[in-house]
Amino acid sequence: MRKKYRKVVVGGTFDRLHLGHKALLRKAFEVGEYVYIGLTSDEMIRSKPYAEKILPYELRLRDLIKFFEVNGYSNYRVIKIHTSIGFADRMKSLEAIVVSEETYKGALVVNRAREENGLKPLDIVTIGLVKSSIGAKISSSLIRAGLIDPFGRPLSSGNETPRKTFKGKERNTSGDTHGEA
Repeated sequence: MRKKYRKVVVGGTFDRLHLGHKALLRKAFEVGEYVYIGLTSDEMIRSKPYAEKILPYELRLRDLIKFFEVNGYSNYRVIKIHTSIGFADRMKSLEAIVVSEETYKGALVVNRAREENGLKPLDIVTIGLVKSSIGAKISSSLIRAGLIDPFGRPLSSGNETPRKTFKGKERNTSGDTHGEA
């Protein structure tokens, strides 16, 4: 099946790869034949909430690649970025940018920079926010703060993933049956 765009871009820190990140990445691969992923450098994340708990670049990169492998994605390139615009203002062949509702304004900044560089603005593909079971959006900040897990479930002492025993075997009852990375 022909995809809507030949080359799309998506960017982020992708710390503690969670359901929101996965929805964003899946949308990028759904609409683009080739996906460029801008992955923030360690230097760029120093001002984020709980920055000291953000995984190093190499581990975030490893988690992304594992997600791509598990899902059979092969037409991609991960590029380390040092600014919020990254390489998107200079890459002529890009056609679209995939963002969440929350990062839509960043896509407008990218398009302004592209126009300043004489390039065509990108089509903006937007996904909705993925909510956690506590009502807030799933975010790496909430995960780093120890409030939710990557599936959006609340965390607190004594409220870890419930387990049941069936005929002497322990079973995960949290509902993650897909085994995705």
